[in-house]
Amino acid sequence: MLPLAGYWIVKYYSKDAVHMPHKYFYDDVVQRSENGKQVTDTVWHKVKNISFTNQLGKTVSLDDLHGKIIVIDFFFTRCPSICPGLARNMKRLQDSFVKNDSIVQFISISVDPEHDSVPQLRKFADRFEVNHDTWWFVAGNKKEVYDFAFNELKASIADADIDTAFIHTENFFLLDSNRIVRGWYNGFDKQKQAQLVSDIPTLMLEKDEKSPSILRGFIPYLPVIFIGIGVVIVITILLGRRKEK
Repeated sequence: MLPLAGYWIVKYYSKDAVHMPHKYFYDDVVQRSENGKQVTDTVWHKVKNISFTNQLGKTVSLDDLHGKIIVIDFFFTRCPSICPGLARNMKRLQDSFVKNDSIVQFISISVDPEHDSVPQLRKFADRFEVNHDTWWFVAGNKKEVYDFAFNELKASIADADIDTAFIHTENFFLLDSNRIVRGWYNGFDKQKQAQLVSDIPTLMLEKDEKSPSILRGFIPYLPVIFIGIGVVIVITILLGRRKEK
């Protein structure tokens, strides 16, 4: 029974060894058949693609960020209150991944695109000495930006006090490499920022469910195998004793 007990002990204590950020919003729940059994699948909400113009005058989109984790916030260059502070804290985040900058992209989206021209975006970005490759300051169509914030990122759920007429939130929004919302973090809360720094590389370790491990189908048979090993050990001991007698 020792191998079997060892299996269940490891299974029990390892199930929460890595705490993955939650998936928050889903579009549907579907039933599918797998090996003759009905399995329930949750179709998680995937943020749609959207295009912008960044501080370098380039047209960029979320589709350009294949396999990257994405951190998004909202700002405007004339903001006299929270935006500079959020930018400073985002810069600290960017500096945290300076040696692994290929895994994450930071995007600051203007909520005042009529006034935030490319030169204004570049001036604001240079003010914080950012890496322009891994942090985009972008502007786009205002209606599309607001639809993106409320319908795709669910900003009004993350921040119940948000003004639907003018987005001004302190939150950073985290998207995984499949563009599924995995959390939002107050940009002025040091504890939340530390959690965000931890969650970004954790998401990179997450296994793509569409490419399951070749051992996944083998796992259900492990208890049987361990029982078999235990039986063999018991039989060997009994035969040894019988031989001695």
